[in-house]
Formats: sequence, structure tokens, C-alpha cells
Amino acid sequence: MTVGLRIDVDTFRGTRLGVPALCSLLKSRGIKATFFFSAGPDNMGRHLWRLLKPQFLLKMLRSKAASLYGWDIIFMGTFWQGPIIADKLRHVIKAAYDDGHEIGLHAWDHHQWQAEIDSMSSESMQDSFRRGMGILSDITGETPRCSAVPGWKCNDRALIEKSRLPFIYNSDCRGSSIFHPVVDGRKILQPQIPTTLPTYDELIGRNGITGDNYNDHIISLVKPDSLNVLTIHAEAEGIACLGMFSDFLDKARKSGIGFVPLSKLLEDIGEIPGAEIRPCNMPGREGWTACQR
Repeated sequence: MTVGLRIDVDTFRGTRLGVPALCSLLKSRGIKATFFFSAGPDNMGRHLWRLLKPQFLLKMLRSKAASLYGWDIIFMGTFWQGPIIADKLRHVIKAAYDDGHEIGLHAWDHHQWQAEIDSMSSESMQDSFRRGMGILSDITGETPRCSAVPGWKCNDRALIEKSRLPFIYNSDCRGSSIFHPVVDGRKILQPQIPTTLPTYDELIGRNGITGDNYNDHIISLVKPDSLNVLTIHAEAEGIACLGMFSDFLDKARKSGIGFVPLSKLLEDIGEIPGAEIRPCNMPGREGWTACQR
């Protein structure tokens, strides 16, 4: 069984601490993954207003967010713009690239994308993509060939704007199979590789899932002859949950599971069908999420 391993890097702290730790762990296991980097300002602390929403507050309490993510993430950029992540931590991103991992664009401003996706103009989206691609290209010497929007918040406008960029594929939604997104009856040539497995923050503290049985539960969801894509976060599995993730890799290997960068899932795939992307509600996640229809 093969699992595409996607690593989202949302914050300055996740880049500085989580990425090197994950690179070291993956190297010790001989695993390559796809890292999606947030490149611009870390303004994640501006999500604090969402605590007024009961669903988001419950998620923060259930996942013990303060101990999981750290207070510097929770308050980063609250009163002034946070640091430009890719500028301050160029060496970390370059080291992940030099280790042979696939490097993709997550966002220019992670918070802005999640907060403003519904109202962003095509021009703002294009500017966001190009700024992020530009600084990652400067660091690695190679234009990012893939992207994944924050929080799986994607709409038709974003898909159209991405189609104008040189991405080989995107990973912008939740779903069950690789597909070409269809917008207004037309297929976009860049395939989507959706996340198929739930994330740590969606599961932990719900339906009897604890740190003791989380790894076994995820492994039980991996299916042969199906698309399996796992998204982890540098802020969680790379720092507070690093030991648990290390155990997960060992258990997965014993279960016959191997891990690959997402682009490997496109090899020898044959004909790719079309499907629309539409908003849906995911258990354990606050707000809407883009899903394969």
C-alpha cells in the first residue's frame, strides 16, 4: 500500500522547528515527501477572532492548541505584520529541497487566504500565487511545480487563476481520487490530488480517538487499490507530536505501507476523469472545505 505524504508548513515556528525535525526523521526512514510552504508573513495570530465561533473554540480546546502549537503561533502577527517566513528561514526551505523533497507553494499569507478567499479578486489571487512562487524559486533555483491552498479552501476562481501558472498538479481539496477539476463545464488540465485521510486536529478528542490509538486508527483507514493521501503539519507532527509520528512511520512500515511525494501518484495513472469541486463540511473542521463532488 502506498500513501502520498503531504506536509503543510503554515507558520514561522513550524518552518524553523518542525521542518528540520521532520527532514531528519524522514531521512532516517529513507522517505521523501511533498512540503507545501507558506512563504510570506506569518499572521496566524489574527485567527484569534474565530474563538467567538463555538465550533472553532471547541476544536482549539479539543486539540489542546496552546500546548500543541505554542503561544508564539497563537499570537503571531496579531498587532503587526509577522515575519516573512521564506525570507527569514531560507536555509530551512533550501535544506528540505536539497534533501530531495518535493517543494510546493502553500500560500503567500496563510491567514489572509483563509480569511478572505470568499471575497478575493482574481488579481489578488494571482498576486498571492506569484509572490509565493517567486521567493520559493529564488531559494531553490526551481519554479514550484505544485501547490495546495491553506485549509482546503478553494473555489472556481482560484482554480482558474492556478491554471495560468506552471503547476504540474494541485492539492486543494478533500476527495477520493485524482481528477481534473471542471469549471463551467470545462476541464482544467492541472490534475487535483486530494487529501483522502483525516488530519490530527480533525480526529483527536473525537469518537474515542486519543494519542494512544490515533496511529492505529489512521493505519486502519489506508486502503489497498485506492488513493491514499495523508496531510500532516510541521506545527504538530513536526514538533509536539514528533514522537507519535515517528512511531506511526514504524507501524506503517510493519503494515506494508510505503510513503511517496504526491507527484509519484501521477505515474502510470492512465486516464484521469473530471469532477467539480464544491464546498462541504468536514467532521472536526470549522467552516467549509473544498471537496471533490
